[in-house]
Amino acid sequence: MTDSLPFKRVAVVGAGTMGHGIAQVCAQAGCGVRLFDVDQASVQNGLTRIKKNLDKGVEKGKVDAQDAERALTRIDGTIDLGMAVDEADLVIEAIPETLSIKAELFARLAGLTEEGAVYATNTSSLSIAQISEAAPDPSRVIGMHFFNPVHIMALLEVVHHTGTDPQVVNDVLTFGKAIGKETILVKDSPGFATSRLGVCLGMEAIRMLQDGVASAEDIDKAMVLGYRHPIGPLKLTDLVGLDIRMSIGEYLAEELDNSAFSPPRLMREMVKNGVLGKKTGKGFYEW
Repeated sequence: MTDSLPFKRVAVVGAGTMGHGIAQVCAQAGCGVRLFDVDQASVQNGLTRIKKNLDKGVEKGKVDAQDAERALTRIDGTIDLGMAVDEADLVIEAIPETLSIKAELFARLAGLTEEGAVYATNTSSLSIAQISEAAPDPSRVIGMHFFNPVHIMALLEVVHHTGTDPQVVNDVLTFGKAIGKETILVKDSPGFATSRLGVCLGMEAIRMLQDGVASAEDIDKAMVLGYRHPIGPLKLTDLVGLDIRMSIGEYLAEELDNSAFSPPRLMREMVKNGVLGKKTGKGFYEW
């Protein structure tokens, strides 16, 4: 498969919830992957989660044991950013959802990457154009919005800004298919296609819970059974993290001048009290 891949050496910056999954699917497709994070514990945790995912796939008969082993041999972990991106033709960042942090990373990469490398951001809502301004060549910056869990979810939202090189767009779409994803192409706008719809629905579900319209379970059941959503909006918010969803909602409310995205009082109270969803063991559900 590597002969048909437009990118063969991938660096993934951030080994957390999204980053380790991105590294996994790239390695399974035949890429050499370097997974970076700021400390060894985070890197090791990412590598451990990848192995656990692959072992589970083998156990369920969805992944060939030899393919899983080969994928693991293609991934190296490092806390050295320069080593991570050395010779990479595609760098995918999966770091916190803050514009300044992402822009700072792309500025740091300027002296570390090969000329012509593509920079991809996994942002779910932030402006690709603004992030690209910090890169050495904004025309080679694009959005690659993956979904959690990356190794299971089929969708890859590819987001281009007005200055993205058309060849970069084509290469990323081809790459998305090569790593087993169904791709959609979206222009750079607040929330893109998925977060704009999903966050709006999630905020309204929280308002309904806050107003006592129905229980969390019944609100979610309505969307799963009535609209065939694979998961309800409140459980999805638990999985994403209430703090992350709240931050995205605040950003979209301001950028789109639309109060439908404003985080409800209940959400703000939960975040203030550290009730963030699955990662803290409690959100709208007990985990």
